[in-house]
Amino acid sequence: MARSSPLQNLPSGELEGVNEATWLDVIQKMDEVYSRLVADEVELEDKNAQLEESQRFIFSLLAAMSDVLVACNEEGLIEETNPALCELVGASDAQLRGTPVVDLLADEESMERWQLAMHHSGSREGAVVELNLRGAAGAVPVDMNCTLRRDSVGRPVGRVLVGRPLGELKRAYRQLRDAHDALKQAQQQLLHSEKMASLGRLVAGVAHELNNPISFVLGNVHVLERYGQRLTRYLAALHAADLPPHLVELRRELRIDRLVADLPSLTEGTLEGAQRTADIVSGLKRFSSGVREEDSRLDLTGVVERAIHWVRKGTAPQFEVIFEPGEPCHVNGSPGELLQVMMNLIQNAYDAAATLDNPVPRLAITCTRDAQSVTLRFADNGPGLRPEHLSRVFEPFFTTKPVGKGTGLGLSISYGIIEKHGGRLAVENAPQGGAVFTVTLPLSRAGADEG
Repeated sequence: MARSSPLQNLPSGELEGVNEATWLDVIQKMDEVYSRLVADEVELEDKNAQLEESQRFIFSLLAAMSDVLVACNEEGLIEETNPALCELVGASDAQLRGTPVVDLLADEESMERWQLAMHHSGSREGAVVELNLRGAAGAVPVDMNCTLRRDSVGRPVGRVLVGRPLGELKRAYRQLRDAHDALKQAQQQLLHSEKMASLGRLVAGVAHELNNPISFVLGNVHVLERYGQRLTRYLAALHAADLPPHLVELRRELRIDRLVADLPSLTEGTLEGAQRTADIVSGLKRFSSGVREEDSRLDLTGVVERAIHWVRKGTAPQFEVIFEPGEPCHVNGSPGELLQVMMNLIQNAYDAAATLDNPVPRLAITCTRDAQSVTLRFADNGPGLRPEHLSRVFEPFFTTKPVGKGTGLGLSISYGIIEKHGGRLAVENAPQGGAVFTVTLPLSRAGADEG
């Protein structure tokens, strides 16, 4: 729009009687004032544009904040909010403006905390308070930071509250804790794998050293068995003849008849023990090399019954073992290795329960199954394990037995055997006392179909 000069707007009659120089000076001053007005108007328009841009920037920041924000005056009336708060409480910014902050609080305890925060927020650090807000879906705990708001000259004009719902913090903390637990478990598994590798190298050497003398024992026992049969035949023929009185007396004194009668059982027991030792050495060699013998389908309850028999016959004839086999539970695995595991668990239960304070050592074995697996539970009536020992019982060379009573290898080997069978070996303390070892193995396909 074109603007006219002030000179053009003056009536021609008004110029009469006035010095022309004076009028020119007045007109010049008016033009200068007019130019300044135009410049001020342009500058004002630029500043308005900048102000609008700053306002849009602030609004975009408020909208982008995931934390909730409330600004109130000295009387506690809301002057500004952000979309995060509006969404949380289920109200628009227009509805919240001018309402008291306390209307957002869900309980009396939060109101007391708010009053306390108002009192302490005048400090330079402000105040941090947990408030329960009236959320659209119920009370929502929010960790709020309350700070004093001042004007351009430093006078207090209100409070600013910024916070985040604790639900998000709890989820983040839970994820962090789960990640930390997973890392600890991975570290323990790595350490366990390294220990098992070291154990494998040691076992390989021990098994090699034991293999030769055991072979000698097995070979000699077979020879002794044949020699015993020959000696028995010879003595039977000799005793059938008429012997001099002094030989009859010597036969009675040396109890030759009983000796000859015991020879078969003694030879059989020696052969069985040597064979079991050879099987154990063979299992140690397979354990150290990681190669298993060919699996076969077997009844796990029968393995447990054999293990109970051998432990009672060997070292624990007075051990009370309660076991009701029930229906067969067929699994795929190595009979020798699984028998070794069951004997180790039963023997350990006896060693733990047979104390001076427990005159009747007892072990209860229960067998349960579902569609996919079978679980054996070995619960003894001993003192149980210390909490700090529960996570270490399967470590190689760790033992709670006195010096000379245990090597600390039995449970670690058993753990490896069950793991190679696709199962799991675990331990815990029973509420009523005593330790409980649990063996879980997958049922064979045919066994699962029978269930």
